[in-house]
Amino acid sequence: MFPLSKCSNSCLPMKTLKRIGLILLTIFIIIQFFRPPKNQSTTVPPVDIANLYGPMPADVTAILKRSCTDCHSNNTVYPWYNIQPAAWLLDYDVRAGKRKLNFSEYGNYPINYQYKKLEDCMRVINDNYMPLDMYLWIHKDAKLSEAEKQKVRDWCNTIRAGMKQKYPAGSLKTPEDED
Repeated sequence: MFPLSKCSNSCLPMKTLKRIGLILLTIFIIIQFFRPPKNQSTTVPPVDIANLYGPMPADVTAILKRSCTDCHSNNTVYPWYNIQPAAWLLDYDVRAGKRKLNFSEYGNYPINYQYKKLEDCMRVINDNYMPLDMYLWIHKDAKLSEAEKQKVRDWCNTIRAGMKQKYPAGSLKTPEDED
């Protein structure tokens, strides 16, 4: 039998392991000073979807806040794991989500894009693409029930119906619709 307390020549000496551990700890501490800017706004801009097509039903507001707005608005509620290097991944995901859809800047989109984005919202919710599985691993409460999905779909359809009444039909088409 081999004694457990002794290493063969292939083991790193304890002094080397301590040195590596100290270097890794130092790097971990240093990277905490290189943080991306936080995606937090203290105001709701006039172009926010709630201001444009509100008042939003309270249940829809709660659903969007719990499951969508961390990545799709200008106000992320940061979780306990917002330390480096995880903060870089969070920043990347939030920026990517806002590029796809930003509820806080919704009124800045052309009307046809707004119309299309509501359709896209319904599609990604129906297909269980959103919220992302990676988000749901930690945010279990963000998973949408079928009833919640229906509430969001109904809200999207209500806004789209209002847009159809307000704008000429041709103004709601996107280049993709004409293919």
